[in-house]
Amino acid sequence: MKSVVAAAFVACTLLCAGSVNAQARNLDVFVTEANRVPLNPTSALRSDARRLMGEANTAFRTVAAEVRTAREAGRTPPFCPPESISVNPRQLLAHLNSIPQTRRVRMTPTDGIRAWMVSRYPCPAV
Repeated sequence: MKSVVAAAFVACTLLCAGSVNAQARNLDVFVTEANRVPLNPTSALRSDARRLMGEANTAFRTVAAEVRTAREAGRTPPFCPPESISVNPRQLLAHLNSIPQTRRVRMTPTDGIRAWMVSRYPCPAV
């Protein structure tokens, strides 16, 4: 799972920017701000991009911990990522943008990352 967090960190360098109080924000605000950040290497120098990156990294760590906890408890996790994943910021942002705005206002950025992981890494049928 450490590689999942590392991959998320690299990918979100181009995508992200959150607030100090990430729990107070909803996914719609996160996506709106992320859409304003140019997807290029110099965006990592922007303070808003660094804030979003921190928020996304927190979300990735949270969902990785959920998978680890479910596996340790002998349950099937909500999604089954490989040990190492590759995160394409454009694809992630496209997925988050595809969630209807009426749902995004009720979701956290962690919920959005979780939805992306579920769509990308479904668990095999038992």
